Amino acid sequence: MGHGVKIFNAACKGCVNCIKSCPTEAIRVVDGRVRIIPELCIDCGECLRTCTKKALGMDEDDWDTLRTAGDLQVMSDPTLYAQLGSYRRPGVVRDALSHFGVREVASEVPLAYDVGAYAIARALEEAEPGRKPLISTYCPAIVRLVQVRFPELLPRLVPVESPLEIAGQIWRRDHRDSNLTLVAPCPAKITLVREPVGREKSSFTSVVAVKRVTRDLLASGATAEVPQKPMENIRWLMWALRGGETRHVTQFLDRPVKTMVVSGLRNTLDLLQELELGHLPGVDYVECRVCDLGCIGGIGNAETRFLSEIRLRELPVRWELTEHEFGEVQELYDQGIWKLKVSPRATQSRTLGKNVAESMNRLQKLKKVYDELPHIDCGACGRPTCHALAEDIVRGEGEVTDCIFKLRDRISTLAREIADLSGHVPHTLRNREED
Repeated sequence: MGHGVKIFNAACKGCVNCIKSCPTEAIRVVDGRVRIIPELCIDCGECLRTCTKKALGMDEDDWDTLRTAGDLQVMSDPTLYAQLGSYRRPGVVRDALSHFGVREVASEVPLAYDVGAYAIARALEEAEPGRKPLISTYCPAIVRLVQVRFPELLPRLVPVESPLEIAGQIWRRDHRDSNLTLVAPCPAKITLVREPVGREKSSFTSVVAVKRVTRDLLASGATAEVPQKPMENIRWLMWALRGGETRHVTQFLDRPVKTMVVSGLRNTLDLLQELELGHLPGVDYVECRVCDLGCIGGIGNAETRFLSEIRLRELPVRWELTEHEFGEVQELYDQGIWKLKVSPRATQSRTLGKNVAESMNRLQKLKKVYDELPHIDCGACGRPTCHALAEDIVRGEGEVTDCIFKLRDRISTLAREIADLSGHVPHTLRNREED
């Protein structure tokens, strides 16, 4: 299973900070090395933020190899346009990339975002009240979080493809055999390319981080003062901000809807838990992003999210569509290019045994082992919780003495036994000592 996070074992110091940040308990530190459980990882990037030893990184493709191969064509996430303070206008950024030797195929992207927003608006209008609120599928980490931790919410995911993938599909119609690289702001969008949800294969052939492209562009000294083709439609750039997607969607609605916008992992977890309990009556749509302030907070960006937010909010956005633009949107919508091919399914949980009988036996053992553990979830064993340690023990992937408190008890017991034994003498010598 392909993921957007990679491990640098040589840099890992076994500090276990990363295991505490993972919302799905997907990380273990065993024998001083980090291990990620692929089926539980949602690629939110929280572990990268907490690892101060640089033992975790984004598993992007090699940018230098892609550039030297020639004929490099990239499609950028909206966050790229907020990274370069010296290039204030989006059209200038595109021209700077061109002078840098990178061809950005951006003409399809604004239309794709319009189609995505229109499809969501239509889904909101057609959804039955019992199915609301619908949940945005724009953030791939949110989709995987629902698959892993909130499977009851899967029917609420709006069945609309990522606009980046919609743009890729439009571009593929005329470039079937060409390579296309996505410039992504986070590990989740790397996984969008490597292991997409809702379709068998991505339209992109490779993926690199926004940070890498931005730094190389700045180091090259590329200049672009007057954009050759100014961007007329920059509505799509607002999707990089918290609330940008919702604002775009409401442009296509004829009536007001009640929406909620949340960013940041902990806030998102709180919201999804409330939603799972049915505590959000009357809400029509939920826009969630695992990164603070939206995609501009992605770990793969070069610029701080606060400056990026200022730059994007200063852009003059024309929200109203022209008649020609709306005609293009309607045409692509009718073609169904926006639909997820396969509905996201719940991630199959890790079973304790190979069959039901073995699983039941191990479940009984797990309860017994867990009852004997201290239940303080300190993480010193390399697992995020005592329950996770108990699971690893019954699977044969850990020992009770991995718990530092159980190890201390075992050492104390051994010490007492050694002290008792030290006072003993062979029976053949006992009478002689008394004499």
